[in-house]
Amino acid sequence: MVTGKATPKGTARFAARLRAAKEPDIKPPVAEHFHVAAGDGMTLGSIGLGTYLGSPDAATDRGYAECLRLALLNGCNVVDTAINYRFQRSERAVGEALAELIKAKQVSRDEVFVSTKGGYVPFDGRRPGDGEAWIEESFVKRGIARREDFVGTHCIAPGYLRDQIGVSRQNLGLDKIDLYYVHNPEGQRPIVGPKDFARKMHLAFEELEAAVERGEISSYGTATWNGFRQPPTAREHLSLAELVTIAKTVGGGRHHFKSVQAPLNVKMPELWRSKTQEVEGEKLSLLEAAERLGVGVFGSAAIHQGRLAAGLDRNVKRYCTGLSTDAQRALQLSRSAAGLTVALVGMSKPQHALENLVLASIPPLDAKTALSAFR
Repeated sequence: MVTGKATPKGTARFAARLRAAKEPDIKPPVAEHFHVAAGDGMTLGSIGLGTYLGSPDAATDRGYAECLRLALLNGCNVVDTAINYRFQRSERAVGEALAELIKAKQVSRDEVFVSTKGGYVPFDGRRPGDGEAWIEESFVKRGIARREDFVGTHCIAPGYLRDQIGVSRQNLGLDKIDLYYVHNPEGQRPIVGPKDFARKMHLAFEELEAAVERGEISSYGTATWNGFRQPPTAREHLSLAELVTIAKTVGGGRHHFKSVQAPLNVKMPELWRSKTQEVEGEKLSLLEAAERLGVGVFGSAAIHQGRLAAGLDRNVKRYCTGLSTDAQRALQLSRSAAGLTVALVGMSKPQHALENLVLASIPPLDAKTALSAFR
């Protein structure tokens, strides 16, 4: 198991080395490509490697491993995964590839920021014939969680999160995870109700603060799909201010609720364009609220899970001169959003990784120009 964690010193070293590189696969990354993350001082590339899509097979494992190598050699030091992605295979592929790169001294552990997620029942390698029986045997009978803790195949009970953090650390081969997300918790809110949901999040955050104290994770947050994009009247709406308040109640002023994740692209512009949040009586976008509250934002689905890789609207294209593909243009717009820490894009094919990472040598757009494309 690889020891250590991402650090401000290590990630700054990564950025400095890549900027000075003489023979990278692509041009050296420019200074504007790297952001200092809110709350923890990490120097992170504006583009992060996502690992969601793909078949649960060895070929896709190899693709992600090669893309991780290319990413780390070309200005991307953020990798995002989840225990349920490809039935745990994405975590394992990331772990094996990262261990090899560290062993070969191509990168140091303190230079790479690794995030993963827990909440969905991950299964192992494939979906079992009887999912309910698998949950019963794997979690309920072992005393990890009660059957009533599960909402379908989703669970955020303390014992369950504790177990999943342990499995993720084994899958990744890391003794410490840099950022651990509660995965899509908003799906439980309409079913259990707002009051019980708040109680569940309080208990989850208590467990995650304890995991920080045990040295298993460095920070935590929530990774969402709908929660931060929907208005307060929506049943799945999440209030960032309320989540920060829960974290402060649990962990005090030095709590470790540091980041959130949600989709942001020109077809899903709500994090930037919609006033879905309220902080001290003021209606704000999620990006504005996060800046006000000192929380980092990782934008997922930067090219809408491949849907924006071709056929991008010509009125959007005109904001991205000098780029050769729609995937590059869509990613350029996403990573240029004011207040966004990192734009995450899935990369399981080396040619796509090199196509996306060209942007590391090009400054993002100024926020005003990019915002025009999000109208």
